[in-house]
Amino acid sequence: MALRLIPYIVLNGTASEAISFYESALGAEVLFKQTFGEMPENPEFPLPAEAKSRIGHATIRVGETELMFSDTFPGQPHQLGDQVTICISTDDKEQAHKIFDALQEGGQVIMPLQETFFSPAYGNVKDKFGITFQIYTNSHSME
Repeated sequence: MALRLIPYIVLNGTASEAISFYESALGAEVLFKQTFGEMPENPEFPLPAEAKSRIGHATIRVGETELMFSDTFPGQPHQLGDQVTICISTDDKEQAHKIFDALQEGGQVIMPLQETFFSPAYGNVKDKFGITFQIYTNSHSME
């Protein structure tokens, strides 16, 4: 059962620029990069043109460490100070539920832990100290 904590940076339309900057400044290697336009389309929520080129999710490696990125969706609030969260990555769906339930005590659920197209159990929760965690279950996990 692997468990990792990964800094997750949310920017307001500048994630691609930041990734290029970190490639140059820190010798980062892009492991994954996908725009909102490249993600599976939801017919109930058509994608606005200005969202298509924004980063929906990206992962870079700097030395031995990974950083994750995304842009806000156009119109989503973007508050300075909220742009860094912590992604808790696990390969165990049961562990994801335990962690999510523990962190929400006294906190606030931002997105309920649920199955998504990229994870069997993914959700966002702000703990009682105001720290936002993304709980991500690797899709290769055992059911």
